[in-house]
Amino acid sequence: MSATQAATSDHNPPAGANLSAANLSAGEAAGAERSVGLTASAAERVAFLLREEGRPGLFLRISVTGGGCSGFQYNFDFDEAPAEDDFAIVRDGAVVRIDSTSLDLLAGSVIDYVEDMMSASFQVKNPNATSSCGCGSSFAI
Repeated sequence: MSATQAATSDHNPPAGANLSAANLSAGEAAGAERSVGLTASAAERVAFLLREEGRPGLFLRISVTGGGCSGFQYNFDFDEAPAEDDFAIVRDGAVVRIDSTSLDLLAGSVIDYVEDMMSASFQVKNPNATSSCGCGSSFAI
């Protein structure tokens, strides 16, 4: 699958969208102060997509790369290989992992899943972004 897909893990999900340092492995603890939220809607969609894939250990990786019309772009991909420096968000059966470099650019963001009559997509509400493109997939800092 592509840019708007899923996640799952071995952590017990907390009631809220973020993990605290107490819920993180040693590799994840460094990013605890740079949290990213996951709405209930996004968690539900991620969990659904993971079930559809049917591959144990699969999760959604969100990363930021250079490019797009605003300078940086969001990437959403399935992955099976967690990195030691990943920050993990676990909620309602969904697991999302973000690499340490991307976490710097996503700190304080909330990942949401929005459906309307014209489209359905994951959206990143990033307080660090000073501007973004019309499609919402790229941003500037």
